[in-house]
Amino acid sequence: MTKRKNSKSILVACLILIVAVAGINYLWACGSKGDRLPSEVNEGKPVVSSAERNALFAAQEAARAETPKTNPNDVDAPDQGLSQMAYENLEQPAELRNRKEMLLFKSQFIISYNLETLCPNYVCWSLTPSRAKGRVQRSDKFHGDNVVNDRCRVDYFDYNGSGYDRGHMCPASDNKNSILAMDESFLMTNICPQNHNLNTGAWNDLEIQCRDWARNYGTLYICCGPIFDSKSPKTIGRRKNMKVAVPDRFFKVILALGRVPKAIGFIYPNRSCGGDMRDYAVSVDKVENVTGMDFFYQLDDKQEKELERVCNPSAWGI
Repeated sequence: MTKRKNSKSILVACLILIVAVAGINYLWACGSKGDRLPSEVNEGKPVVSSAERNALFAAQEAARAETPKTNPNDVDAPDQGLSQMAYENLEQPAELRNRKEMLLFKSQFIISYNLETLCPNYVCWSLTPSRAKGRVQRSDKFHGDNVVNDRCRVDYFDYNGSGYDRGHMCPASDNKNSILAMDESFLMTNICPQNHNLNTGAWNDLEIQCRDWARNYGTLYICCGPIFDSKSPKTIGRRKNMKVAVPDRFFKVILALGRVPKAIGFIYPNRSCGGDMRDYAVSVDKVENVTGMDFFYQLDDKQEKELERVCNPSAWGI
């Protein structure tokens, strides 16, 4: 009888021990997220892995770096809540007609190079706030573009003794965020013969103003280039088969997409230009009529038409 009682006591003790161990395991499992399904943790909310969090954070930081700080007192500051369509190369005009071109895609700008004038038809780029704040030192090393073959490759010495500056279309200072882009800005495919006083004066003033606008309004979409009024323009260059055409004028069109989208154009004669920047401001439509190019064609037709017909320097603070 005593043996049976002892056996029962041992059995009960074993059962109690088993239940206790099971209870401890259950409590441990409840406190551990690693061994449970995501839906069982966090009240049914999926758990985001550290890799996913890092990727999300990197994307947010990249977007934040490209978005200028909003000044609540500035009505033209970019609206963080504004839904904008994604455009690919919005700064690039529609395909050119009735003129020879060679498209050259550089790291931060696009060149439409003319194999007859040996000047770009246009150069276009998007000027972001980060590009406007770059600190890479200016290189000042003009050089030929090896993408162009020998027969059409202008070099820095072709401008020697011409009386014209090697005038940047996409400015060196718009590429101070990248060593590669800075070097590319000195390629001769990005250069036109430009009057010295224009190059260092009014044209330079407009380039500086664009960087200020980019810092204030956010990304600008810019396209600029030469205008040849004569079918037989003046040329420079001492090499027999390497004659570079001298532009009569230069154009630049600028688009800002923010709370209040706006566009403006400029046309400068290739000479010393006095007066105010407003004196050379025109509508984008005017530049299109002169150049035969179609700018910002990716925009909604109604928006494009409205933006391009207006020339309102005061909207740009000039």
